Formats: sequence, C-alpha cells, structure tokens
Amino acid sequence: MADFLTSFAQSQPSKPAVIDDRPDGTRSILDFAGLEARSNQLANVLLELGVRQNTRVVWCGKNSIGTVVAMHATRKLGATAVPLNYRLSEEEAAYVVDHCDAEVVYTDAEYAPLFARIGAMTPKVRHVLVFDGIAPSGMVNADALCEGAPVSPPPVDASLGPGDTMIYTSGTTGRPKGALRRGASGAAQTMAMLEYIGYRPDDVYITTGPLYHSGPGSFLTRGQLFGQTAVVQRKFDADDWLRLVDKYRCSSTFSAPTPIRMICNASREALERYDRSSMRVMIGNAAPWSMALKLHYLELFPAESLWEIYGSSELGVNCLLRPEDQLRKPGSCGREAPMVEVRLYADDGSIVTGTGPDATGELFVRAPGVFSDYHKEHDRYLDDQRDGFQTVGDIAYRDEEGYLYICDRKKDMIISGGVNIYPAEIEAALELHPDVFEVSVFGVPSEEWGESVHAVIVRRPGSAIDVEAVQAHAREHLAGYKVPRSISWLDELPKTGSGKVLKRELRAPFWAGRDRRV
Repeated sequence: MADFLTSFAQSQPSKPAVIDDRPDGTRSILDFAGLEARSNQLANVLLELGVRQNTRVVWCGKNSIGTVVAMHATRKLGATAVPLNYRLSEEEAAYVVDHCDAEVVYTDAEYAPLFARIGAMTPKVRHVLVFDGIAPSGMVNADALCEGAPVSPPPVDASLGPGDTMIYTSGTTGRPKGALRRGASGAAQTMAMLEYIGYRPDDVYITTGPLYHSGPGSFLTRGQLFGQTAVVQRKFDADDWLRLVDKYRCSSTFSAPTPIRMICNASREALERYDRSSMRVMIGNAAPWSMALKLHYLELFPAESLWEIYGSSELGVNCLLRPEDQLRKPGSCGREAPMVEVRLYADDGSIVTGTGPDATGELFVRAPGVFSDYHKEHDRYLDDQRDGFQTVGDIAYRDEEGYLYICDRKKDMIISGGVNIYPAEIEAALELHPDVFEVSVFGVPSEEWGESVHAVIVRRPGSAIDVEAVQAHAREHLAGYKVPRSISWLDELPKTGSGKVLKRELRAPFWAGRDRRV
C-alpha cells in the first residue's frame, strides 16, 4: 500500500500541507509535494546513518515544519519516534533519551545546547542532527545533509508497516515510563473515530499545544490522513491563535482546557477583530472541561463544534461526548468511542453493573489502539491489566443512559494545564533536600489550570526551610510545571497502620464541597 503522504503528493501536490506563520511576519509553507520531498530527504539521511526498523529516534523542538517532517520521516522508515518534552530539566531529559535507547536525536537549534549538556549522560546516542539553525561542535547540520539527499521515498520494505511511537508519561514511582504503541495497531479504530466525528479533507487543522504531547501530535497526523492542511503555531499565544484561525479559516483542533480558557479570555480587540465561525471540530481533552468553560466557549464558537473525548497516552481515545450532549450531560465524558469496550471493576474484582455515583469502579479499556507495553517495564504493564482490559487508574460510574463520568483517580496523578504529573517524581526530588524529612504531593483545585501541584512537607528537626527554598530546589531537578505552586507544613504525615501515607485524607479539605476530586 502506498504511503498516504506519497499518495497526497501525487493527487494534490500543490495543496498546502503545513503552514508556519509567526507573529513577526515570518511565514513558511510546504505543499504536499514539498512535505513528501522533505520527509523523504530526512528519511534517506537517517537511513544512511543506520536508522532501521525500530531504531529509536528522539525528536525535540517547538511546533514547526521541521518537527512535522520528523514525524513523517521516522514513520516512513519504520523507526520508533520518541518525542521529547523540551520543558524537561536536564536530568529528566537525559533519563528519557537514555532509557528509550535512542541512537539518533533530531532537534531544532534552540534545544541543541540541551543535548550538548547531557551528552555524557546519553552514551548510546551516535548522532545529534540539528535543524533550523547552527549545529554546535560535535553535532550535524541536518538541513545541509538533507539538501543533497534523494527526494524519492527511502528504499525500505513497505510490508514492515509504519514505525512505532513511544510517548513518555510521568512515572508512578518517580521515573517517566515509555508507553510503546506498535505501528498501525489502532489504524482501523482511528479511522472509525474520525469518520464518526465527521473529519473532512477540506478541514484545516491548527495546533493548540505542543506536538510532543500525544493529543496535538496525533490529531495533526490524523488530519493529514485525510489530506488536511495543518497550521502549526510555534508557541501558543491566544491572540495570535485567533489571528491564524481567521486568516486560514481553521476548522479543526485538539485542545486542553487551559489554552481554550486563555482564548476565551483573549483581548477584546482580538475577539472583535478575528472571525471564529470556521471552527467546525473542537476536540476537548487532556483534562475535564468545566461547565463554565464550555458555556464560555459556546458563546464565542459554533455550538455544533464542541466534542469532548476521554483518553490517555496509553489507552488512546476511549469515550466521546457529542456536541448535542455537552449541556445535557454535565460532567460526563460521553459513551464509548467506536471499537472501544469499557468495563468498570470494583475493588473486589467484580464487574460493576449498577448505575449512578454509588456504583463506581476502576475504568478498564479494551480496544485495538491501546498501547502495547511500557518500555523495559512489562511488569507495570501487566499490573494495570485485567481480563485483557487495561487501565490508567481512573474511577468512574455510568448513568442510566450509559454515559460515563470520571469522578476520581485510584492513582495519584495530577493533570495541570492538560499535562500529566505524577507526585512520586516530585516527592523523590524534594526528599533530596537535606532539610526535608518527609513529603506528600497531590493535586488541588485551580480555576486556571484545573489542578495545581501542592506539597505537604515535614521539616527535619531544627530546620527552618521555607517555601522559596523548596521551590528553588525543585527547579534544579524538575520541569517548571512540576514545581509545587503551594506548600503547607505538618509535624507528621497521617498514615495507615502499615505506614502508608493517607494522601486522600490530606487532599480532602482542598476538594470539600465539590462533586468530583479531579
């Protein structure tokens, strides 16, 4: 079967495939013929450097044509693409690059210094390719190599299929986990979902978040499966996002609640100046949208555009809430997406068959698009499995019509601004401070971010450590969004008889009076 990008390069060569239009007036456009050529050139360069089926290739950079090219090039080779969150600390970035066994890194020039600093901690990396700028000493100018490379598809066995992807999620025990998804394992499920939503070739997709995140990146690729134009915004800005929607008649996107809240609260000038009526498919995900946010969105955008989905990097898209149900089913994440089975399990292992808030259970999913394994942590993958169904630890219930409601988490994950954060990572970092005796981290409500990171700390006897010192220490070891926004102090953490911290007891006062604890 012909590669879909190759097919579109032949059937609609001059249609814009990717547009990078920046606020300073810089604009780059690649049509489908150009995107095919650039992707093939990079694929051929990687092939010459020894990249083969399942070779791990890390790509890193803000949204740009270069990052889209990397996504297609690795796919064409059958390599395993590992997008790297450029907001990670050096320690975190080095762990991901080394843990995934990356042999090649493809980074934009802005982040090349990061890979120079962590070079000694990533000995398996053989080549660092730099695009859109000057390559530091010891690295390779990718753009120069690509200029002389063939524009024809790389000579690989097409029967091997597209490459795997590996998305690193925050770890439950203090280290990120590589969620591996095999090739085209969920292709049929993806197409069924997109057809159900009503994707069209004439839609124009706009990024509303970084492409290293599984949602924005996967939905851009899904749009290009239909031959859509993609508008990439290098760094999110609400006013400029509105400009791009108006200028290119953007009609589709994927967004966490935080960027949409910023858009809905953009400057009056931008909201009055830029037309938003082209938006046809708004996919809301990454964290629950509050009813207040939905109402605000519906005041400014077409009512029939808003879809909400429930899913995760590991499990893919599991539930869909249709536009006509947004106000009718407040708090629901919808019903099962096409080709998805959902089961709720009680603590005793029985299947929950009742309905209503008193009939809750841990949500498990079975679907073709569920991830394949955790890289080097197969035991953790098996720990989250039951009867062929997989979970990420959310607690849910159904109503009498079969709509699902996420009401809590069995695990301690925090979703802040649409980004998954596991407290164990933060606790491990904070406990490195000599004046911290014990710490517990959890999410507390935030109107701006959905949840924010809160730490409860027990000081070592005689210590006078304060909030500023804790946050400064955290910044040395963690990405900025993981640093606790608030801190409280206790003489002792509440614990069970076996010594386990009663985290839900600590969380309870912050969530009092709310219908759900996420």
